[in-house]
Amino acid sequence: MASLERVRFLVVDDNAHMINIVKTLLRGFGVTQIFEARDATEAFHKLKHDAIDICISDYQMEVLDGVEFVKLVRNSSDSPNRYVPIIMLTAHSERSKVIAARDAGANEFCCKPVTATELRRKVVAIVDYPRPYIKTGHYFGPDRRRKQDPKYHGDERREGWSEDHYPPTGRKRSATAGNSAYDHDEAG
Repeated sequence: MASLERVRFLVVDDNAHMINIVKTLLRGFGVTQIFEARDATEAFHKLKHDAIDICISDYQMEVLDGVEFVKLVRNSSDSPNRYVPIIMLTAHSERSKVIAARDAGANEFCCKPVTATELRRKVVAIVDYPRPYIKTGHYFGPDRRRKQDPKYHGDERREGWSEDHYPPTGRKRSATAGNSAYDHDEAG
């Protein structure tokens, strides 16, 4: 993974202790620019006024929870950056929570207690292997497919990869996160 020194992170959590844990882990990865917010409203304000590259948000917060925050970022007409990568961080790892976060537009899902290895794996996935963003009638966010399933024959089956929809693996960029441009294609 490229240096994270210039990547700007926003950590959103209503628990100050958890914010400090995540900030400590990020500093261990070489991150020097970390912003924090105690709720979704403050986080949305920070996204409007600071150039944030990656957001790490708690799932369970007061007023707006993490899923509602992701939906706000992805779908609000006044969203400052609909494409900002978002890692959902939560102690609630039930399948329904993972699906809700994915369907809201979260890029990655990370369970508490968070480890350096797991958080780094999620950051690497976002920085080095970003998934393309998809817009349908009911969804905007990173491609929810991690692989093509030749056995799937549902109504919304895609016929393959198109110019604006690349496979989620094999695509790598070296620029900082938050930029939707790809540098090169390692798959082909």
